[in-house]
Amino acid sequence: MAVRKLRPITPGQRHKIIGTFDTITSSVPEKSLVRGSSKTGGRNNDGKMTMRYIGGGHKRKYRVIDFKRNKDGVPATVKTIEYDPNRSARIALLFYADGEKRYILAPNGLQVGQTVMSGAEALPEVGNALPLQVIPLGTIIHNIEMNPGQGAAMVRSAGSFAQLTSREDNYAIIKLPSGEIRKILCACKATIGSVGNSDHALEKSGKAGRSRWLGRRPRVRGVVMNPVDHPMGGGEGRASGGHPRSRKGLLAKGYKTRAPKKASSKYIIERRKK
Repeated sequence: MAVRKLRPITPGQRHKIIGTFDTITSSVPEKSLVRGSSKTGGRNNDGKMTMRYIGGGHKRKYRVIDFKRNKDGVPATVKTIEYDPNRSARIALLFYADGEKRYILAPNGLQVGQTVMSGAEALPEVGNALPLQVIPLGTIIHNIEMNPGQGAAMVRSAGSFAQLTSREDNYAIIKLPSGEIRKILCACKATIGSVGNSDHALEKSGKAGRSRWLGRRPRVRGVVMNPVDHPMGGGEGRASGGHPRSRKGLLAKGYKTRAPKKASSKYIIERRKK
């Protein structure tokens, strides 16, 4: 995966940097794994706006991704690597030996024609999903479950990866992309390797319209609002606000807002870096 910088023929192309899509082998998704999706525009069932700065965007079809990887012991062949408009990573279409088809997140290094498998007996190779108790220490992993059988919840965005550092009793010690070190049950599954499309972080949209294609409306800074609308609003002239807070008054800009008695804190060995 690489990126390409466009020649500045138009103002919108002057700073535009986009992916090359050279790893994608199919432009049509598997019909049996596609679902329709609707947009809310940030409105609830009463039509009231509950999330700001959402609306518009290109129409999308949702690809059903297998985050559970619960088809243990059945080898699958990678048929295609595809683009998914619903996430930053690429997805891979698997053809299982028994005829079933499933999508997974495509890790770095996964090639068309490669064989992958899930389960405790699978080898610790790129694309294979194994319980944490049988993965060798020091292995780079992604798609990590938080509860056994729940499906992957962590380390799913493009280019991200975690590392299995050690084990204690029934828990595996994982270093997450944020720098946080955390305990996770050894019965939980994870996939070997890092998530593909690692150059996604280098992309630049180049123009405001590309954000609108993604369904993001213009975001208004709190400093330019009135005091009735935001804690940082008001003041004479270009007042900077002076007290970084969210619209609802919660501290922002580096202040810790995690609940001190949160139940999951006992699983966190070291908090994420600022």
